[in-house]
Amino acid sequence: MKYRPIGDSDLQVSSICFGAWAIGGWMWGGTDHKESISAIRASWDAGVTSIDTAPIYGMGLSEVLVAEALEGIPRDQVQILTKCALKWEPVEAGARIEGYDMDGKPVRVFRHAGKESILRECEDSLRRLKTDYIDLYQVHWHDPSTPIDETMEALVILSDQGKIRHASVCNYDEIQLEEALKTAPIVANQVPYSMVLRGIEERVVPFCMQQNLGILAYSPLQRGLLTGKIKENQSFPEGDHRDGNKFFQADFVRKTNQFLDLIRPIAEDKGASLTQLVIAWTLSQPGISTALVGARNAEQARHNALAADLSLDEEEIALISAHLMESGL
Repeated sequence: MKYRPIGDSDLQVSSICFGAWAIGGWMWGGTDHKESISAIRASWDAGVTSIDTAPIYGMGLSEVLVAEALEGIPRDQVQILTKCALKWEPVEAGARIEGYDMDGKPVRVFRHAGKESILRECEDSLRRLKTDYIDLYQVHWHDPSTPIDETMEALVILSDQGKIRHASVCNYDEIQLEEALKTAPIVANQVPYSMVLRGIEERVVPFCMQQNLGILAYSPLQRGLLTGKIKENQSFPEGDHRDGNKFFQADFVRKTNQFLDLIRPIAEDKGASLTQLVIAWTLSQPGISTALVGARNAEQARHNALAADLSLDEEEIALISAHLMESGL
């Protein structure tokens, strides 16, 4: 495993970070608690020291499972990353998602990044995570109903109180990042990024590199699409958010699998899987600090971690880019 700094901060993270969205079960068709804990422990054993979670992942469940999995591991040897500003109880903010909670009851999730709300959220996360500080505390989404400076003020307060080591954001564009930096010394931006979703390359990546902000790439496997295991007309369990998602429509899956067939020989020449090749490609891209990769069991976790040891040369990266263009992705 390799370890990288986040921006110009003193926070070092593993190049592969355990993404704990799926183990929360919400929007993933449920979860197996025992398997989830085994996945985190297997990641740790493989050198993955960084875990990214959020309160909304299972309405607190993901954070609880992370705490259970980390029991007995020295606190200073793991980096806990969690978030705020997505709430599942009514607030004065616009609805972000309408769906069902873990018990199958209708739920509306709201963006809310007011200062007092964030201060309360942090206390709740600390309790669920069974820790007295969070290494990287991230605003999950920008809340248009709250001024950015108010949101950032909350992060500054939490930092001054020692409850968070570093402040960060997720899903911010370059304009929002610039505004946030006026109030808080944020150190990173967590954004979606994969071979088939590269919109951040135009403006967000250059801005982050110019400001020396880390970039945490989430969904590098495009929620399983880039593993090569998704078939046309794939069926998903009830409650799985991929059902109906544009990336999992038959035409897009077919085009993606044709592209994966083109790059498969690169993986085979290295004795690696497509999954490992895709993760390695993500880590080779400019500005990327770490790739957040989820796992539902120990076998997946160990397999993902091995991608950190896979390196790509310039010729291989160029070939993958050429195949992407050929495929129209």
